[in-house]
Amino acid sequence: MTIDSTLAAGRVSTVYLRNDIRRVLRNRRAMIFTVAMPALLYLVFGATQKNSETVGSGNVAFYVLVGMALYGAVIAAASNAASVSIEQQAGWTRTLLMTPLRPAGYVSTKVALAITMSALPVVLLAVVGVLSGATAPIGVWVACLLLAWAGSAVFAAFGLALGSVLKSDGAMQVMGGALALLAFAGGVFVPLDGVMLRIGEFTPMFGVSALARYPLDHGVTSYGVHLSLFVIVANIVFWAVVFAGAASYFYNRSARRQ
Repeated sequence: MTIDSTLAAGRVSTVYLRNDIRRVLRNRRAMIFTVAMPALLYLVFGATQKNSETVGSGNVAFYVLVGMALYGAVIAAASNAASVSIEQQAGWTRTLLMTPLRPAGYVSTKVALAITMSALPVVLLAVVGVLSGATAPIGVWVACLLLAWAGSAVFAAFGLALGSVLKSDGAMQVMGGALALLAFAGGVFVPLDGVMLRIGEFTPMFGVSALARYPLDHGVTSYGVHLSLFVIVANIVFWAVVFAGAASYFYNRSARRQ
């Protein structure tokens, strides 16, 4: 298969991906917002907890760390995916038509960028957590952080969909507020109980948050409520399909208007 046909088939362009990663890393504002802020929130709300307090097989600090790692990964994935539609509105996709990189390959590369960049806050929080007293068995550390990183991929589609609907000057602001509200509703920041838990089970970030912490607490909340693994996985699958469908529809509709 030639280079042209590979890119036209929607494969990731490693050259474009490498250049995009360099561009994002030079954006200090983005690095502070998506990478440094979750680590700072952990230091304020997690590292200050008493190390003797436990949640499942780890301490409270690690419980908070997993939530912040997920939140940072989600922000990074969504914001980088949203850049697809913002560049589209600026006419960049029309320029790409004059290169071997086709629109499908461009979108695939941007999704790869989103997933790659979402690993940065997870890695930073892992280092900060080790230095600040977050404790859990090594297997739990690895499983929780990998699940948090993998779960953020669901929100790459969310960012693409939202960026395709909103104008470039408002997409990032709306997305930041929306993700913060979804994090609260999904139990990322604080455990949910009672009616709030029942409502939270239907929100987009509940499933990825509960699954990321499952190796730690085995689905048992700090209030002693057991969360069904079936419900957790069903929540993730449902919202992944919804976001992917919305991203495809709104991006293609926006592309047709170019």
